[in-house]
Amino acid sequence: MSSADNYAEITARIGAACRASDRQPETVTLVAVSKTFGEEEIRPVLNAGQCVFGENRVQEAQAKWPALKADYPGLVLHLIGPLQSNKAGDAVALFDVIETIDREKIARAVADEMARQGRTLRLYVQVNTGLEPQKAGVAPDEVPAFLALCRAELGLTIEGLMCIPPAEENPGPHFALLEQLARDNAVEKLSMGMSSDFETAIAFGATSVRVGSALFGAR
Repeated sequence: MSSADNYAEITARIGAACRASDRQPETVTLVAVSKTFGEEEIRPVLNAGQCVFGENRVQEAQAKWPALKADYPGLVLHLIGPLQSNKAGDAVALFDVIETIDREKIARAVADEMARQGRTLRLYVQVNTGLEPQKAGVAPDEVPAFLALCRAELGLTIEGLMCIPPAEENPGPHFALLEQLARDNAVEKLSMGMSSDFETAIAFGATSVRVGSALFGAR
């Protein structure tokens, strides 16, 4: 199937998952993960009506999205991969949402760049729900203190929390943990769920799901 066909199928599945959880489909945003794919694969999905996309790397996004943003004015671009502090300026200039605020150095760099560039991005804190040493993210028990730092000291508004559960584990408990952390800390949005588990994430309260391979095909 084409990416446009896949898009129609995924949006239908999101709608069905929402109805199964007594939620309205418009309460869940599809973030189309377009990393490694070029304009020829992205444009059919844009033309089908998708306007929210996610990229993992700043440099790759810089190569393809400025032209697409010019052609599609309503487009919203999420950074969903790790951010290095030396790329904060480029990230703030290009992206609309950064989902991977995961340590004080990055939070400070983004705060400084937003002030310098006069841009206000929507920000998420990445939580390492599985405490995986190879994975970025704030430990669950450190979330309250980190949010306090971002809010009180740096003046940042944190819109949501994001997680990537361990690949070999049942994602449900990780989604439940993220939802509890959001509720306990007055955070509104939850970015969780990918191609293999987004319907489960919706059942646990996801407000956005990040879908790549199910939409664009294998990388």
